[in-house]
Amino acid sequence: MTMAVRTMRWTLMGLIMGAVALAGCAGLQTSQAQSTEQLLSASGFVMKMADTPAKQAKLSTLMQYRLVPHDRKGKILYVYADAANNRLFVGDQTAYQNFQTLAVEKQIAQEQVQAADMNADAAMNWGMWGPDPWD
Repeated sequence: MTMAVRTMRWTLMGLIMGAVALAGCAGLQTSQAQSTEQLLSASGFVMKMADTPAKQAKLSTLMQYRLVPHDRKGKILYVYADAANNRLFVGDQTAYQNFQTLAVEKQIAQEQVQAADMNADAAMNWGMWGPDPWD
Protein backbone atom coordinates (compact mmCIF):
# COMPACT_ATOMS: atom_id res chain seq x y z
CA MET A 1 0.00 0.00 0.00
CA THR A 2 1.44 3.34 -1.00
CA MET A 3 1.91 6.24 1.37
CA ALA A 4 -0.62 8.33 -0.60
CA VAL A 5 -3.35 5.68 -0.19
CA ARG A 6 -2.58 5.32 3.50
CA THR A 7 -2.70 9.10 3.99
CA MET A 8 -5.97 9.31 2.08
CA ARG A 9 -7.51 6.58 4.28
CA TRP A 10 -6.47 8.37 7.48
CA THR A 11 -7.78 11.68 6.15
CA LEU A 12 -11.11 10.11 5.23
CA MET A 13 -11.36 8.38 8.60
CA GLY A 14 -10.59 11.67 10.35
CA LEU A 15 -13.32 13.46 8.41
CA ILE A 16 -15.85 10.75 9.21
CA MET A 17 -14.95 10.78 12.92
CA GLY A 18 -15.19 14.57 12.99
CA ALA A 19 -18.65 14.48 11.43
CA VAL A 20 -19.79 11.85 13.92
CA ALA A 21 -18.39 13.90 16.82
CA LEU A 22 -20.20 17.03 15.67
CA ALA A 23 -23.46 15.13 15.31
CA GLY A 24 -22.93 13.65 18.76
CA CYS A 25 -22.53 17.06 20.38
CA ALA A 26 -26.11 18.01 19.55
CA GLY A 27 -27.40 14.78 21.03
CA LEU A 28 -25.14 15.06 24.06
CA GLN A 29 -27.00 17.98 25.63
CA THR A 30 -30.32 16.24 25.03
CA SER A 31 -28.97 13.04 26.55
CA GLN A 32 -27.55 14.88 29.58
CA ALA A 33 -30.83 16.74 30.10
CA GLN A 34 -32.79 13.48 29.97
CA SER A 35 -30.42 11.86 32.45
CA THR A 36 -30.67 14.84 34.82
CA GLU A 37 -34.46 14.89 34.54
CA GLN A 38 -34.62 11.19 35.41
CA LEU A 39 -32.50 11.85 38.51
CA LEU A 40 -34.70 14.81 39.44
CA SER A 41 -37.85 12.70 39.21
CA ALA A 42 -36.26 9.88 41.20
CA SER A 43 -35.17 12.41 43.85
CA GLY A 44 -38.66 13.70 44.54
CA PHE A 45 -38.80 16.73 42.25
CA VAL A 46 -42.25 17.43 40.82
CA MET A 47 -42.58 18.03 37.10
CA LYS A 48 -44.87 20.87 36.07
CA MET A 49 -45.89 21.33 32.45
CA ALA A 50 -45.85 24.77 30.85
CA ASP A 51 -49.25 24.24 29.26
CA THR A 52 -50.24 27.85 28.64
CA PRO A 53 -48.57 30.59 26.62
CA ALA A 54 -47.96 32.58 29.83
CA LYS A 55 -46.19 29.63 31.50
CA GLN A 56 -44.15 28.95 28.37
CA ALA A 57 -43.08 32.59 28.21
CA LYS A 58 -42.04 32.58 31.87
CA LEU A 59 -40.26 29.24 31.50
CA SER A 60 -38.17 30.58 28.64
CA THR A 61 -36.86 33.41 30.85
CA LEU A 62 -35.49 31.01 33.48
CA MET A 63 -31.94 29.62 33.44
CA GLN A 64 -32.13 26.43 31.41
CA TYR A 65 -30.83 23.00 32.42
CA ARG A 66 -29.50 24.16 35.79
CA LEU A 67 -30.79 23.68 39.32
CA VAL A 68 -31.41 27.15 40.66
CA PRO A 69 -32.61 27.99 44.20
CA HIS A 70 -35.58 30.35 44.48
CA ASP A 71 -37.16 31.84 47.59
CA ARG A 72 -40.92 31.27 47.80
CA LYS A 73 -42.58 32.66 50.91
CA GLY A 74 -39.40 32.21 52.96
CA LYS A 75 -38.84 28.64 51.77
CA ILE A 76 -36.07 27.69 49.34
CA LEU A 77 -37.27 25.69 46.36
CA TYR A 78 -34.99 24.38 43.63
CA VAL A 79 -36.07 24.85 40.03
CA TYR A 80 -34.85 23.13 36.87
CA ALA A 81 -36.20 24.61 33.62
CA ASP A 82 -36.48 22.74 30.32
CA ALA A 83 -38.20 25.13 27.92
CA ALA A 84 -37.45 22.89 24.93
CA ASN A 85 -39.88 20.33 26.37
CA ASN A 86 -42.13 22.82 28.23
CA ARG A 87 -41.22 21.32 31.61
CA LEU A 88 -40.29 22.73 34.98
CA PHE A 89 -39.04 20.57 37.84
CA VAL A 90 -39.54 21.90 41.38
CA GLY A 91 -38.17 20.39 44.58
CA ASP A 92 -37.60 21.28 48.20
CA GLN A 93 -34.41 20.89 50.25
CA THR A 94 -35.01 17.17 50.80
CA ALA A 95 -35.46 16.54 47.07
CA TYR A 96 -32.33 18.57 46.37
CA GLN A 97 -30.28 16.54 48.86
CA ASN A 98 -31.65 13.31 47.36
CA PHE A 99 -30.65 14.56 43.91
CA GLN A 100 -27.12 15.36 45.08
CA THR A 101 -26.77 11.87 46.58
CA LEU A 102 -28.04 10.15 43.43
CA ALA A 103 -25.80 12.29 41.22
CA VAL A 104 -22.70 11.32 43.24
CA GLU A 105 -23.70 7.64 43.17
CA LYS A 106 -24.18 7.82 39.40
CA GLN A 107 -20.77 9.49 38.97
CA ILE A 108 -19.08 6.80 41.07
CA ALA A 109 -20.77 4.06 39.04
CA GLN A 110 -19.62 5.67 35.77
CA GLU A 111 -16.06 5.93 37.07
CA GLN A 112 -16.11 2.26 38.08
CA VAL A 113 -17.25 1.26 34.60
CA GLN A 114 -14.50 3.37 33.03
CA ALA A 115 -11.89 1.82 35.34
CA ALA A 116 -13.10 -1.68 34.46
CA ASP A 117 -12.88 -0.84 30.73
CA MET A 118 -9.32 0.48 31.13
CA ASN A 119 -8.32 -2.65 33.10
CA ALA A 120 -9.79 -4.87 30.38
CA ASP A 121 -7.87 -2.94 27.72
CA ALA A 122 -4.63 -3.21 29.71
CA ALA A 123 -5.16 -6.94 30.22
CA MET A 124 -5.48 -7.53 26.47
CA ASN A 125 -1.67 -7.60 26.03
CA TRP A 126 -1.62 -6.98 22.31
CA GLY A 127 2.08 -7.81 22.09
CA MET A 128 1.45 -11.52 22.63
CA TRP A 129 -0.50 -11.65 19.34
CA GLY A 130 2.58 -11.03 17.28
CA PRO A 131 3.23 -8.31 14.68
CA ASP A 132 0.44 -5.80 14.18
CA PRO A 133 -1.33 -6.70 10.89
CA TRP A 134 -3.36 -3.47 10.88
CA ASP A 135 -0.49 -1.15 9.97
